[in-house]
Amino acid sequence: MDNTINLELALMGLALHILIWSKLPEWGTWFSKLIGLLPKPLRQLYEGWQCPYCFGFWAALALHGLTGIQTLPALFGTSHLGLAGIIIAWFLDALATATLIYFGSHLLGTLSWGAAKGYFAAQEFKASFNNTDEEE
Repeated sequence: MDNTINLELALMGLALHILIWSKLPEWGTWFSKLIGLLPKPLRQLYEGWQCPYCFGFWAALALHGLTGIQTLPALFGTSHLGLAGIIIAWFLDALATATLIYFGSHLLGTLSWGAAKGYFAAQEFKASFNNTDEEE
């Protein structure tokens, strides 16, 4: 059995999540207007899938079907179980991929929060020099 972990699906899923929920809404008003034009069930689906884990599961299933890439190839050694083995392998692989997408999303959020905090602290530090000059 292949004991590797492929990160390709998780990386593609994370990139899609960032694009759809973080970047497209910032690129003008057209995307928000487009979402507003969707039927109510699709708008609710868009709102509900903001969770990286929820989105990651369904994205992993779709991406696996489109690309044939597996996050955990060892799971796909269950062909002796027939169709049930394939369904179980896809399900567990999607759960593993969703977990990686969730972790990656939170890791990026934590890193960007720290970077922003550092930026504002540096700006405050620089401003303190200007205030000292004015007080003298």
